[in-house]
Amino acid sequence: MFLKKWEDLPLVMQNEHVRPYYDSLQKKKNSLILKFVFDRVVALVMLLGLVPVFLVLAILIKIDSQGEVFFRQERVTQYGKKFKIYKFRTMVKNAECLGTQVTITDDIRITRLGKKMRACRLDEIPQLINILKGEMSFVGTRPEVSKYVKAYTDEMLATLLLPAGVTSEASIEYRGEEKLLNCAGNIDEIYIKEILPHKMRWNLQALKKVSFWEDCKIMLKTVNAVL
Repeated sequence: MFLKKWEDLPLVMQNEHVRPYYDSLQKKKNSLILKFVFDRVVALVMLLGLVPVFLVLAILIKIDSQGEVFFRQERVTQYGKKFKIYKFRTMVKNAECLGTQVTITDDIRITRLGKKMRACRLDEIPQLINILKGEMSFVGTRPEVSKYVKAYTDEMLATLLLPAGVTSEASIEYRGEEKLLNCAGNIDEIYIKEILPHKMRWNLQALKKVSFWEDCKIMLKTVNAVL
């Protein structure tokens, strides 16, 4: 969570578009420390408290379809570091080999139980493990796969100054993203050229007003959106 020195950032991030965001975050060290502590403590408490939920969902997933309980996929987080994101599996086995890396509303790869878990975002619960490991935060830019990060502009790279998040303003605004992709011909192309730029505008705006209390507000908005 703590920022590296400017000269220690990946060279691609040391550009004039990232610098204003970096300087802004440097002035918010207390908020970043509070965010760091909050993430670890709350993630640990929630993991311990949700053990029964983990067990029940794991059993239901195995009964519903063949495959592993968890879905693990390589994503990109702070400073461009790659990590394996944890989710409960909501798709059929080897789904990534059967289509694109983004999904649409009626994606045939999604299982019956998967649709219900996605609707309530229960599939996101295992990301508490990623938070505890320091790979993610409760609030921050959603982690993308490398293919989409390669499409980032110089300014978009500023979102990699902080760990990726489970939720964000962009996630709330684009919670119907799958519906937007329903009629797309080339889903990857539409996502990169049209949806990603709009989401990143939200993410960059959020980066300018990072604070612990802003995080709390976004988390409450996320709960309200899910309910």
